[in-house]
Order: sequence, then structure tokens, then C-alpha cells
Amino acid sequence: MKRVSISGSVRENVGKKDAKRLRREGKVVCVIYGGKEQKHFAVEENAFKKLVYTPEVYIVDLDLDGEKYITILQDVQYHPVTDKTLHVDFLQIIEGKPVTVELPVKIDGIAPGVMKGGVLNKKLNTIPVKGLIEDMPESFVIDISEMEINDSVKVGDVDFGKLIAQIPDRLLVVGVKTARGADEDEEDEEDEEGEEGSEEGAKEGEASDAAPKEGDK
Repeated sequence: MKRVSISGSVRENVGKKDAKRLRREGKVVCVIYGGKEQKHFAVEENAFKKLVYTPEVYIVDLDLDGEKYITILQDVQYHPVTDKTLHVDFLQIIEGKPVTVELPVKIDGIAPGVMKGGVLNKKLNTIPVKGLIEDMPESFVIDISEMEINDSVKVGDVDFGKLIAQIPDRLLVVGVKTARGADEDEEDEEDEEGEEGSEEGAKEGEASDAAPKEGDK
């Protein structure tokens, strides 16, 4: 995994008033946990541009007033209107102790099924996995260069090495589905063969859930 270094200062006071003051000064309030004790600190907002606005996952070498920690970014809270970074959680990496990290999914190649009129359907942008930090790649690369229409890759098909996926194997990662126009053509042909065509089969429900997360500490 890629690494980045960040410096911060331990907070003398912990509370909403102090957090507001730090934010007015252009800093982000943070916490590190996973070790012997939590530490609350503040970091210049500009230091997070490379970390929070990218799908990449970094090992963060954190320097807090001279004390060094190896961490990963665990959670980010944004302002609900401005998207300004308000609070960041870091997880301390302890040697030999497994951690859970959401690693990005990247697509490689061009699917023959897409060239034939199919539609690429990428369902997962990240996959949460558990394991030692040294066993984690930068991303999971899915080769789609041999995928035809109706082919798919599910979580259980991905090679995680020594890592363990934290979501069910049956979940779809990426697939090539039939284009809607092709479906409609097939249904028209079936209707012409019989006097009673079924319209209900052409009406499949589609749903997507999005749960925005807000918060402040």
C-alpha cells in the first residue's frame, strides 16, 4: 500500500468549543484509537487533500508532537452543506494484529460482451477485507477482457490471498448485462409468436439505497 506522512498537535482541551476554534483556524480535529489509549489531536486541513478526496487507501505515518504512529484513515465526517472535512478517525496499526479496510475495486480490459451491445454493470467500488496490513494490496483489479453478455464476477470469485472478505461471496462485483433495447426486441418477438404476450415480465423493479452519513465530534 502507498504511504503518506502527516504531522499534528495533541489537543490540550477536548470539547465542542475547542473543536470550533480549531476549525476556524483551518484545522481538522482527529482521534487515533486501536492502541493503548485514544489520542485527540488537530491537523492542518490542507494535509487531507490527498487522503480524503481519492478512492486510494494509504498507510499514514502520523507524527504527533514527536510521537510516531503507523495508522490508516478509518472514517471521515464532512460538513453536510460545504463538504468541508470536520473530523477524521485514524486506526493505529499494531504489528501482528489484523485490521479491516475497504480497498478499491478497479476494472481492467474491455469486455467482449460490451462490444457486442451489452452493458457493464459495476456494483462494488470497494470491498471490505480483514487481515494484516502488510498483506493488503493497493486495490483489487478485476480483468473483464473475457466477459461476455451475462457473465459476472462475484465476491467469491475474487482472489483475496491471505485476506478475508467481510461481505457475502454471492454479492456481485461486476457483470455484463443485456442492454434494455435487446431485451425489448426479444419480448417483441415472443409477442408476435403468440396472441397473449406477457407485459408483466418486461416490468422489473429496480431499487438503489443510499444512506448519507452526517456527524460531528
